[in-house]
Amino acid sequence: MAAKLALITGGNTGLGYEIVKALVQSSKSYTILLCGRSIQKAQDAIKELQSEFPNSQSTLSALQVDIEDDDSIKKAFEEVSSKYGKLDILINNAGAQYGSSIDWDDLSSIRKAWNRTWDVNVSGTHIMTYVFAPLLLKGDDARLIFMASGTATLAGTEPMDGPIYSRLNGPPPAGWPKPEPNTVAPYRSSKTGMNMMMREWYKTLRNDGVKVFAISPGFLATGLAGGDEKSRAQMKAQGAQDPALGGNFVKEVVEGARDDDVGKVVRWYATPVQPW
Repeated sequence: MAAKLALITGGNTGLGYEIVKALVQSSKSYTILLCGRSIQKAQDAIKELQSEFPNSQSTLSALQVDIEDDDSIKKAFEEVSSKYGKLDILINNAGAQYGSSIDWDDLSSIRKAWNRTWDVNVSGTHIMTYVFAPLLLKGDDARLIFMASGTATLAGTEPMDGPIYSRLNGPPPAGWPKPEPNTVAPYRSSKTGMNMMMREWYKTLRNDGVKVFAISPGFLATGLAGGDEKSRAQMKAQGAQDPALGGNFVKEVVEGARDDDVGKVVRWYATPVQPW
C-alpha cells in the first residue's frame, strides 16, 4: 500500500514536532511534509528525527509555510501539487498566543495581540485549508484536522475546581484596572471561533468524503507562547502533560481510531468528545 501523504503545519517544534514523531514511529508508512516558517528549522527537525528513528518506514520532507503569509501558502501549494498531485492528511497545527505580549496602557497593543492571534488561529488556518482543499479531494480517505484547545468551550468556562480552572475561570476582584489582565482571552476566543470554522469545513466537505475533526490535545507543556525550558517546567508543575501524549492521540485519529466522532472536537482525556 502506498504511503499516505501528510502535511503538518508548525511541525518543527512543540506539539507539531510530537505529531510528526508519532507518525514516524507508526507501523504504517507516511510521506510527511514537515512545515515550518523557517525552512532551516524544518530541515533541522527532520535531521533530529531521522537520527532518532533511522529505521522508520516513513519519509520526511521539509516545506516552508507561514500561514500569516498568503504568498507562502500559495507557493507551498504549488510545490505539493506539482510533486504529489494530492494530499491525504492536512493537520492544521500551527497556532499562536500573543496575549502575554500586550502593553495594557496601549490600545494599539491590545488590538494587535487580538488581531494577530485570530489571524493565525482562525484566518490563516482557514486560508491554508482553503488553498489545499482541492488536493484533499484527490486524497485517499482524506482527513482534515484542526488543533483545538480545552480552554475553547463555553461549557469549560463554568468550572472553578482545581488550580487550572480557578485561574482560567475565577473572576478578579471588583474595580478597575484589574490586578491581573486576562492574557489568555485572545487565544481562548480564537480557538472557540476555530471550532465553528471546523464545523463549517465539516459541512463543506461532507459530501466529498473528507473526514474533518478538531482535536483537543489537553494541557501540554509546549512552547506555544514562546516559552523556554523554565516556563515549560512551570507548566508541568501546574499539571501540564508530556506533549507526546497529544502527538500520539493525533496519530490515532489519523489512523481511524475516532472515525465515529467525525465532525466533532475529540480528546483523549475526560469525556471522549469535548462539550461545546
